[in-house]
Amino acid sequence: MGGDDFQTRVLVVDDEPIILETMTAILESEGFVVRTADNGFAALVTLRQTPPDIIISDLRMPEMSGFEFLSVVRRRFPHIPVIAISGEYIAAGMPTGLLSDVFLQKGGYTQQQLFDTIRSLITESPIRPHAPKCDKAPLWIPRRDAGYIVVSCTECLRSFPVDDASTGTEVHNTDCPFCGTHIEYLVDSAVLAMLEQKKNRLPEK
Repeated sequence: MGGDDFQTRVLVVDDEPIILETMTAILESEGFVVRTADNGFAALVTLRQTPPDIIISDLRMPEMSGFEFLSVVRRRFPHIPVIAISGEYIAAGMPTGLLSDVFLQKGGYTQQQLFDTIRSLITESPIRPHAPKCDKAPLWIPRRDAGYIVVSCTECLRSFPVDDASTGTEVHNTDCPFCGTHIEYLVDSAVLAMLEQKKNRLPEK
């Protein structure tokens, strides 16, 4: 383990105390300096006090969801790499750099994979360019049938639910309720089949 690891500051954001406690123990055992927040508002306060080198955030949280928190991070702190982690959602065709740099499914990665991902993002962050404006809206699919999907606006980066009409190869249209941007999105049958397989492998919560 290199000495630089002791300088790496990680902010972990999750509303479950056991997750914060476990992640803190795991990351500190590898030499990372860890700060925690149990919701998006608390995380923003921490960001203003001491900006971290990397953020690991859950997506489903009360008060301010992970989607809302990460949209603020991307607008105000675009240089900070972000890992989104969720047991409630599955990412479908998410453009790299929009909302998060990496998505990990809870229970679907090893400790070593987490460490390697953190180190890779930290190594790249000083030299990575600002992501060009993306015209593809990232989609987040609930693990269980919920009748909706979550779309992230490519303009203001905020996320919002829409009725789940993502079948076949039809392009769907919606307007962002926050900034009014017209958004086109698509989940083709191949992606839907992949998501269904992942859902079947995931344990029920």
